[in-house]
Amino acid sequence: MTGDHGPRAALREALRTPGPRAALRAAGRGDGPSASAPRTALRLPGPRAAGRGDGPSAFAPRTALRLPGPRARRLALGLVAAALLAGCSAGPTEAAPDTPGTPGPSAAAGTVAPPDPSRAPTGRTPDGTLLVADFGGDTVTFVDPGRDGSGKGGAPIASVKVGTAPYGLVVGEDGRAWVATAEGVAVVDTRERTRLALVPYETESGPVTTGEYRGGGMGIALAPDGTHVYVGVNVPGGDGAVEVIDTATREVTGTAPVGMRPFDVDVSPDGREVYATDHDSFDVTAVDSDSLETRRMEVAPYGTEGGLGSWLKPHYAVVRPEDGKLLLPFEGERLAVLDPRTGEVAIEPMTADTHQHGAALAPDGTLLVVGTGPIGSDDEDPSLTVRSPGGEERVVPLDGPHEDVAVSKDGRTAYVTGGFTRDGYWNGITVVDLADESSAPVRLEAGNRPLGIAIL
Repeated sequence: MTGDHGPRAALREALRTPGPRAALRAAGRGDGPSASAPRTALRLPGPRAAGRGDGPSAFAPRTALRLPGPRARRLALGLVAAALLAGCSAGPTEAAPDTPGTPGPSAAAGTVAPPDPSRAPTGRTPDGTLLVADFGGDTVTFVDPGRDGSGKGGAPIASVKVGTAPYGLVVGEDGRAWVATAEGVAVVDTRERTRLALVPYETESGPVTTGEYRGGGMGIALAPDGTHVYVGVNVPGGDGAVEVIDTATREVTGTAPVGMRPFDVDVSPDGREVYATDHDSFDVTAVDSDSLETRRMEVAPYGTEGGLGSWLKPHYAVVRPEDGKLLLPFEGERLAVLDPRTGEVAIEPMTADTHQHGAALAPDGTLLVVGTGPIGSDDEDPSLTVRSPGGEERVVPLDGPHEDVAVSKDGRTAYVTGGFTRDGYWNGITVVDLADESSAPVRLEAGNRPLGIAIL
C-alpha cells in the first residue's frame, strides 16, 4: 500500500506520537527520535552491549550524526517481518542453496544467455569488453557491450570456469582478473580468456556451497601498485577475515580479522589501509596494509536494532580520492560519509528511497548507486542514482532488481548487473547512458546471475 491509509498510516501515526514507544521497542525496532521531532543531532549510545559480542574497545568513540528530514522509519516493521523480507540479512532466512551452474529459484531469472563463439575475438580480448562474475554458476563471462558500448547489439562472447559462486572481481593493469569464489580466488588472464590459478583461502569458511549466505570470498580489491589483492572472506555465523594475496607469487601472505559478511573491500588512495564493509555487524574494519592491525568503526545511521534481522546495514562503499573518506549509501535516504582517520560519520540526504547495494565513482566524482528495489513496504522501485559531487541527484528507473555497477573510463556509460544477492534477479546487464538523460536504459542479456563487474 503506497497511500496514507490503512496499516501504514497507523504505523506513521504511532511513530509521530511522542514519548515511549514500548510496543515498538518490544519488537526490537523502536529506537531513534519521534518521526515528528525536529531535525536534531542524534548521538549514538556508548560502546555496544557486551551481549552483542563486541567489547568496549571494538569501536571508536561514537560521534554525533546529523540526520536528514523526518521520514516514517521502516524499523517498526518488526524483527519477524524484517527477517522474512531481508534477503541480505542473516542465514536463518536463507532459502535452499541454488544448484551450481543453474539460475536461482526466481522466475524472473529467466534463461542464461550462452556465449556466442562466432563473436569471440580470435586474438586478445578487446578493450571495453565487460567481465561479470556469474554468481549463479562457476564462471566469469566476457560480454561485448555493443555499438559504442551502448549495449545495443551486444552479447556474451565467452565464459571461463573460475570456481563455485563467484561474487566480486577486480582487474589489474596487467589484464589479470582476481575473482572471489566460494573455493578460493581465481586468477584469470582476461586477454587470453583462460584461468591461470586458484588461490585457496587460509580462513576456514565451511563447506563449499552456493546461495546468498555461502562461505568464501565476497568483496575484493587491488592495491594501487598492483602488488597485493585483498579479499573479504565470509565465515557463516561468525566474523570474517581479509586475506592478503601476493600477486607475484599468488599466495596468501597474511590474514586480518574483520566483521561479519564483508560485502565489499576497498583500499585507501595511498594503499596504506584496506577497508572491509561488514554487512552483518554494522561496521567498517580498517586494516593496516603493513602490520595488518585492525580497528572497527560502526556505520549505522538507523541504529543497530534488529541485529541480523535488519536490512538497514552497510553494503558497498567507495573511497573518495580527494580526501580518502568512504561513501556508504543507505536506503536511498542517507549517505554515510565515514572519515577513517577519526571514525566520525556525517550523514547527507539521498532521494531514491529504495534499498541500495552497489556503488561506483565516475572519473569526475559522480557517485553511482544501485537501488535494488523494494525491501520494505514503502520502498520505491529499482533505480540507479546519479549523484553529482555537489549532492544533486538524478534517479534513473531500472527494470527489475540489480546489484553492482561499473562506469566507463570516459564517465559516459554505466553498466549495472542484474544478478542481485536475493531472489528476483535477472541474467543480464542494464546499460545507462549518463550523458544523455533522454536515452532509455538498454537491457543486455548476459551471464548467470551476474554480480561483480569490471570493464576491460
